[in-house]
Amino acid sequence: MAHTRHYLMCRPDHFAVEYAINPWMDPSAGADAATAVHQWERLKDAYEELGHTVSLIDPIPGLPDMVFAANGALVVGGRVYGARFASAERAAEGPAYLRWFQENGYGPLMEPTQTNEGEGDFLTLDDVILAGTGFRTAITAHKEAQEFLGRPVVTLQLVDPRYYHLDTALFPIDGSNVAYYPGAFSRGSQEVLRRMFPDAVLASAEDAAVLGLNAVSDGHNVVVNAEAADLSLELKRRGLNVIPVDLSELRKAGGGPKCCTLEIRV
Repeated sequence: MAHTRHYLMCRPDHFAVEYAINPWMDPSAGADAATAVHQWERLKDAYEELGHTVSLIDPIPGLPDMVFAANGALVVGGRVYGARFASAERAAEGPAYLRWFQENGYGPLMEPTQTNEGEGDFLTLDDVILAGTGFRTAITAHKEAQEFLGRPVVTLQLVDPRYYHLDTALFPIDGSNVAYYPGAFSRGSQEVLRRMFPDAVLASAEDAAVLGLNAVSDGHNVVVNAEAADLSLELKRRGLNVIPVDLSELRKAGGGPKCCTLEIRV
């Protein structure tokens, strides 16, 4: 069943690939901001056509990755757990996103003491928050988030640097099931996922490699990178409505639909 969502997004007016903080980024190849804006606008349109609400945060010059709004915070039950970025290049994004939530009347808010990159590594289901670690978010942030949000947090270990955030390797289909790429996780975390989600959709290495798992689902409609063909077919087979989008320009910085989308859960 589809559920109406509220998303926060940031137009990529200043998008560029000027540094390399993940294996997807190649500053020598660069990226085209105009193309990125066009693709981002189509993503925003897709959400609004589905009936979702989209709020916008103003992009800040000098922060080319600010378009990846999912990294800016974790919002559950109206409580806003801020981000504390692992890389100096993105450090200013955390306070910018927390300020937006403060100025727009959300709270309580927490400025984190532990390194975490928001919904990049925290994915919320009905009864649990799945939390990634290994490349960006410190495991101590999992404990901090659990204490602040009052929700159980389950740690998952990421082992492949291409899937440096949890949201590049797994997405919630609905409040009780997920899709994921097993190869992104440690052996123990794979077992945890098998036990928690015996009916999960398992993605192929090929679909993971086009960031097919950096998808956004409202419980029925799944917005997914168009190149993830086999994953899309399996989702359709399970009765879901697949909406393919082209975010190939933003993928040059390691981002896809979910990276651009921060869900506001009140």
